[in-house]
Amino acid sequence: MKHGFKQRLFIVAGILLVVCAAVWLVISAISDNMRYFVSPSEIQAGIAPEGHTLRVGGLVVAGSVRRIAKGLTVRFEVTDNASTIPVVYTGILPDLFREGQGIVATGKLRADGIFVAGEVLAKHDENYMPREVQEALNKAEGAVDVGNAMRKSAGGSL
Repeated sequence: MKHGFKQRLFIVAGILLVVCAAVWLVISAISDNMRYFVSPSEIQAGIAPEGHTLRVGGLVVAGSVRRIAKGLTVRFEVTDNASTIPVVYTGILPDLFREGQGIVATGKLRADGIFVAGEVLAKHDENYMPREVQEALNKAEGAVDVGNAMRKSAGGSL
């Protein structure tokens, strides 16, 4: 081979290697930070991806909030009105967290079906429902009844 051709071949190979490494880094960063949104019905159906950080949204079931001992651990249930899943959270809950409230919890699903949340977000006022939570509720059976109850509790402003 001629010297000029060989030199260009090494330059092109080096550029390709750098581009491939950059693409791999971007894909790796995106997949590590990706959080899948699932509803309680999807978790019950086994659709939730294992080993990934998930976002679960729904309504806190009335009468389900229990504080464990004197610590910061709270156990409650989240429903999309078709299925209900137990959630365990250790930490300080948002001020707006209450039974019947729309929430989004971020965490991982254990093998025993309990969702261990690392973060719990509550809707910020009576007029707001996270889009993902509203879509999950609309998909589930009886979503109309939940919407009517929330409108009534918000004074008909939803």
